[in-house]
Amino acid sequence: QVQVVESGGGLVQPGGSLRLSCVASGLFFSRNDMAWYRQTPGKERELVARVTSGAITNYAEFVEGRFTISRDNAKNTVYLQMNSLKPEDTVVYYCQKTTPWGGTYWGQGTQVTVSS
Repeated sequence: QVQVVESGGGLVQPGGSLRLSCVASGLFFSRNDMAWYRQTPGKERELVARVTSGAITNYAEFVEGRFTISRDNAKNTVYLQMNSLKPEDTVVYYCQKTTPWGGTYWGQGTQVTVSS
């Protein structure tokens, strides 16, 4: 059974930083595309950042320059380093794994709250 497990969310003050982690089980992690999404209640889930199997990254405009996605294939882990956090970054963040065969798997989400 494929598992995708996020961690690292929490409460942080505006301007602060957090690093989210996502561990994905299964074989051939390095061949998966990995991504972070976020979802505000009542809205659709939106892409935050993606890193492909070839380590190509892309970001949503609203996080460009503040967030960095990276992966450690040896640890089956993808990270999202979030700096200069704003109150509007307060949402649930989800990790997504996409296999080369088109399978998509989601984690349960981790809450990030930016507040003073």
